[in-house]
This record gives sequence, structure tokens and C-alpha cells, in this order.
Amino acid sequence: MEISYRNPKAFLTKTGGFLEGYEYSLNPYIGCSFGCKYCYVRKLPVSLFRKEEWGTWVDVKQASKESFAKELKKAKEKGPVRIFMSSSTDPYQGVESNEKITRLLLETMTEIQPDFLFVQTRSPLVKRDLDLFKKFNGNLLVSMTIETDREEIRKLFSPGAPPLKARMNALKLLTENGITTQAAAAPVLPYSDEFPKKLSGITNRVCLDDLFMGDGANGKRSIKLGMEELHQEAEAEEWFNRKHIHQVVKDFEKVFPAENIKINKEGFIPFQEASEKT
Repeated sequence: MEISYRNPKAFLTKTGGFLEGYEYSLNPYIGCSFGCKYCYVRKLPVSLFRKEEWGTWVDVKQASKESFAKELKKAKEKGPVRIFMSSSTDPYQGVESNEKITRLLLETMTEIQPDFLFVQTRSPLVKRDLDLFKKFNGNLLVSMTIETDREEIRKLFSPGAPPLKARMNALKLLTENGITTQAAAAPVLPYSDEFPKKLSGITNRVCLDDLFMGDGANGKRSIKLGMEELHQEAEAEEWFNRKHIHQVVKDFEKVFPAENIKINKEGFIPFQEASEKT
């Protein structure tokens, strides 16, 4: 893993496109050591302009509490501040254990709170910051990516990502401690019949997405990334189908209330924004 350091002028980036309902995205790092094979960021400029393969490098954005506090205050003076952390990296990838950039940013946000904070990760390291999450005043959602409950599938599609059981345990801990959470089966990968029930035991809400809606290019990126071939290797060709998401929803409706099952963008909309749409 090649690790380098940057001194960014700002951490908050104005959003658009997929991140509906948010004014800013917040990426503590550039690059991601998990290097999931299906990751749509592989086909974005941040990856394509680098010589190194996605998943083999990480740029650490060095931060100070004072500078980020000024940035937050300035943003709040302009209007609502709803933040998506993170859109093109994992805020809790391995390097965070030592660098603690994400923790510093969270500490600052507990003092100067955004109107809403969405935390997206696939790392059990997220449980480390339970003490900080408790300080947010109901304007926080922690979303844990859990695409399947089959380890052999996880190893095929995302061999660099944390084991599924560790993710489930971390999500359960946050939920039991009063943090609003969701499991993001995004993208949903081949799973066992028990998968929906397993998730219902650790969170009250799920976001379901597939490799067609969720890749930002109507499936074109997923095809270029070899997802059809990987499903064939897994002997699960029927899962790489635009219509299969309907069966997935039916499976989850057996154990989750319909209002707690979110599809694609619905799973990422801030609470206030979501209530305005209903």
C-alpha cells in the first residue's frame, strides 16, 4: 500500500448528481485500500488519472481542528449543511487506525454540528467512534455496507474488505447503543436464504441496490469492471440481471416493514429531505 500525504485547501466539496439532498461530500482520504472489484470509483477520474491500480494507494488529507472548524462555520453561514461522508473513499479504511483523520473531523462536527451527517462505511472500525456518534442530536445515520452473508462471495468480489461477521457485529453494537443505522446491501451480491433475517437482527433499516442502478452509469461501469464474468465464476449468473432486484425486495419484505426498505437513492436521502418527499 502506497501512502502519501496532502494538505487540502478544504474538506467540504459541493455535491450534485447522485447525492440528492446534500450540500457537501466529505472525503477524509483519496483512494481506498479496500479496492472492491465492483467499485464505480475505479472508472472515475480520481482513479483513472493515477498510474497505480485502485486499491493499492491512499492519499491522507492532513487536517487540523481549527481549519475544519472555520470551514464548517463558513458553510453554515451560507445555508443548510448536510454532509455525505464519504462518496469516493471509506472513512474507516485501515489507515484511519493510525491517522485518525475521520475521528478529528467528527470531533469538530460534534462541536459545530451539521444539519445532517451520513456516514457510509464497510469497516468495523466505525464502532470506535460510538462516543462521538452519541453526541449528535438525532441528525446522524451510520450506513454499513453488507452486500451478502456469504464469505466466499465477499472474497471473490471484495477480497480486501473486512469480513462480513465483523461488520455485522459492529452495526449491531451501534444500533443497540441508540445510533440510527442501516445495512446497505449495495450492491446486493448473491446471498443465502437467511440473509434478510440476519440483517433484521442488527438494524431496523436496509438500503437495497444493484450493479445497474448503483454504478452511476446504468450498468455500463459494472459490465466494464467484469461483474458479469465474476457472477459466472460464482455460478450465480441469474443475479447479474436488471430484474433480479425485484426478487431481492420480496425477500426483504418478509422480515422488514416496507417503509424501512429503501431502494437505490432512497437509502441515502437525509431524514428531513425524505419526509418532505412523502
